[in-house]
Amino acid sequence: MGRGHGEQLDCETMWCPSATLSVWANAWLAGKAAPDDVLDALSCWAPSHSVTAYDAVAAGHTGLPWPDINDAGAVSLLQTLRTAAGRAVAGTPSIRVALPVPGDVRGLAPGTQFERDALAAGEAVIVTHPDDPSLAVGLVPEYGYDESDDELVIPELCSLSWTVYSLPSSPVIDHIEGWRRAMSAAGLDTEGRLIDAPFDRYGARAVAVELLRSPDRPPAIFCSTDDQAIGVARAAREVGVRIPEDLALAGFDDIPEAAFCDPPLTTIASDRDAMAKAAVDLVLDDSLLVPGSDTPRVRRFPSRLVTRRSCGCG
Repeated sequence: MGRGHGEQLDCETMWCPSATLSVWANAWLAGKAAPDDVLDALSCWAPSHSVTAYDAVAAGHTGLPWPDINDAGAVSLLQTLRTAAGRAVAGTPSIRVALPVPGDVRGLAPGTQFERDALAAGEAVIVTHPDDPSLAVGLVPEYGYDESDDELVIPELCSLSWTVYSLPSSPVIDHIEGWRRAMSAAGLDTEGRLIDAPFDRYGARAVAVELLRSPDRPPAIFCSTDDQAIGVARAAREVGVRIPEDLALAGFDDIPEAAFCDPPLTTIASDRDAMAKAAVDLVLDDSLLVPGSDTPRVRRFPSRLVTRRSCGCG
């Protein structure tokens, strides 16, 4: 799906930026288009494109900066897609478009900020990794327009800001498996104790409010991300549950905000700089293009426990 010398891209054949990104990025990942083709197609919509991570998990999956959320440019958007999608499997597009409308949000993770923002925008892109479905992410564009004091001038679309979300429908498998092993070692049953919740603080807060008001309120909650834990802490304050006296709480990521929570949050720290470097190395590693390559596509990094007052032991 390339274009010959001198041919012009016609973005009028695409009905939204997400469709343009999905079609051209799939062609690029399949080796049928060049990176410049993707950028040229996107430029039909707006001259400027940027990308940021909405949450720490999305940043970990894509190599985007976190918790610093300065916008990265269009080239970083391509790097983000390649990292999230891995290397394309023949006949299996890694990137697809979603066009949700009220009453029909098929393909979106229910109850998440991604679902809400995609519905508000009327479009989204979902990226899946062929080797590890837990690495799936979603992207939603936000339109930026030129400002004009002249009310008769129709504002022109000047930029698109793409936000990358982790998808809770793809569980953090290693976190869950580690939790199960720890529970088993302590002689505790895990049946019915795994709660599905959005990775962001807002969705996690909504789930936690109901959980903490239930008769069988748990004595401790271990969250997949610090952002989730911050949402749980907010819910606990709202329903009058004290941390750590009534509820022990821990997160994962050790974002800077974790140390400034009240009480400070116990968490698991990971080497984000090393993860970001490895993500870039994977993007630039051409050996992954060779069929049957034994170059590792998924890399794992050690973590360490950071104890603070939220679990009652800091």
